[in-house]
Amino acid sequence: MLFNPRTYDPAQFDEPTRRLLRATVDWFESRGKKALIDTYVDRTWYADFLEFAAAEGLFAEFLTPSAADPGKRWDTSRITELNEILGFYGLGYWYTWQVTILGLGPVWQSKNEAVRARAAKLLTEGHVMAFGLSERTHGADIYSTDMILTPDGEGGFTATGSKYYIGNGNVAGLVSVFGRRSDVEGPEGYVFFAADSRHDAYHLVKNVVNAQMYVSEFRLEGYPVRAEDVLHTGQAAFDAALNTVNVGKFNLCTASVGICEHAMYEAVTHAHNRVLYGRKVTDFPHVRRELTDAYARLVAMKMFSARAVDYFRTASPEDRRYLLFNPMTKMKVTTEGEKVIDLMWDVIAAKGFEADTYFDKAAKDIRGLPKLEGTVHVNLALILKFMGNYLFAPSDYAPVPTRLDATDDAFLFRQGAARGLGAIRFHDWRTAYDRHTQLPNVARFREQADGFCELLLSHAPSKEQQADLDFLLEIGQLFALIVYGQLVLEQAELTGLDEDVLDQIFDALVRDFSAHATELHGKASTTPEQAAWALANVRRPVANAERAAAVWARVEELSGAYEMRP
Repeated sequence: MLFNPRTYDPAQFDEPTRRLLRATVDWFESRGKKALIDTYVDRTWYADFLEFAAAEGLFAEFLTPSAADPGKRWDTSRITELNEILGFYGLGYWYTWQVTILGLGPVWQSKNEAVRARAAKLLTEGHVMAFGLSERTHGADIYSTDMILTPDGEGGFTATGSKYYIGNGNVAGLVSVFGRRSDVEGPEGYVFFAADSRHDAYHLVKNVVNAQMYVSEFRLEGYPVRAEDVLHTGQAAFDAALNTVNVGKFNLCTASVGICEHAMYEAVTHAHNRVLYGRKVTDFPHVRRELTDAYARLVAMKMFSARAVDYFRTASPEDRRYLLFNPMTKMKVTTEGEKVIDLMWDVIAAKGFEADTYFDKAAKDIRGLPKLEGTVHVNLALILKFMGNYLFAPSDYAPVPTRLDATDDAFLFRQGAARGLGAIRFHDWRTAYDRHTQLPNVARFREQADGFCELLLSHAPSKEQQADLDFLLEIGQLFALIVYGQLVLEQAELTGLDEDVLDQIFDALVRDFSAHATELHGKASTTPEQAAWALANVRRPVANAERAAAVWARVEELSGAYEMRP
């Protein structure tokens, strides 16, 4: 169920993909745990990893769409597989890959063939990329930018301004930079252009984080932007920024999965081989409960993320359901990752601080993923745009199969205008639940989901409540659980997930729904009717000792199943 380097065989992919994935795992394993930890502690830039990736052509093979090189493809299924592997070994290794993906987004969406060819060549040569969107004052608010492009009278511009939180900004062969023209007001003045970190007018200021990765502040001073460097202008530049984030933030979920998997091997192995007060630690009921809960939540993270890949790869102008499942992967899966780490940390306690463990790094790094590519709150607010059609206006779609085919996901770079989210339709969410009502906790959660629909129909948020983001975000949390459960159920059916594990997952979802209902009850702006609904929809999960023991047996098997070589 979990990624294990000792037994890893990515047989679902074609031979070149299998070779590169296995080579990546072998590189980390041969390097060993001491090197992994020492370079993290010393904040050593991962030049050796980038040298490996360049020598193998890893980034070039995985991140070049077939339109730029017919021999390559942008395949979300194998990209997410590599996300998980890189997260398993450390957030920094994933991060340099992630910001390369972001930097390439505006390029592969552009019709500028010269820059597209340049990017493909740079990837082949082993370069990484950067995404110059965020600024110190404005963050990632793309409505505001102080990167100013002044026309040079010859069809180009000179760019002056600074960017902040820019990964790979120290070495990027190509930086996609967002700015605005000095002579054009409003959205028509937006410009995306390609810059080179090696240019004399590109000034690297500093690394803004205390970490192995390089998250730069850089400043352009009169940087010459030729006409052939321009990627997008006007509204197209704005859309390219949002659509790039749509592609990039999807990667956070599987990075979080990888981090949790490595940490779980350490935590279970430690707890299962430790004796306190004359008893094995894992004989204590509360320890078994916490580790079982962590395992079930981690499996759910994997189920949801894998199923979301299928909707990404099936997307088209007529099927944009991925635009809901995307912020779900960023918001819900990454916050579940925090819960998984916290549950295990409660068990291993002081061990989680030890310098020579992976867990110590995981506990720090897992916090970052919910805060990248838009906060949890921003993504929750985005999810709410889909709620009406998702719950109450289902549409017919052909069934979406598991998408592991070796094809190019070209639609991701022609997503079109970043608007119209409220008009997107979905297939009936109830279908996935109805096929699993034999499981008591799925049935109980379905009751809560139906109750949520009744809340919206009978006691819908008022105009004032809709302006109260604190209230509305709790509504978003309840809605998100229904979406999360749906894709978990779909993937469980496709993969034949053990029913004991699936029911244990919904044991957690029933408790989570009850917790958010209780939070809604306590909000200052909640009406008496809404508060009464909240208490009426608090449920206890259906307990089953045999099921809990069966899932615990799976957790117990993780003890000693993997340990990185010294």
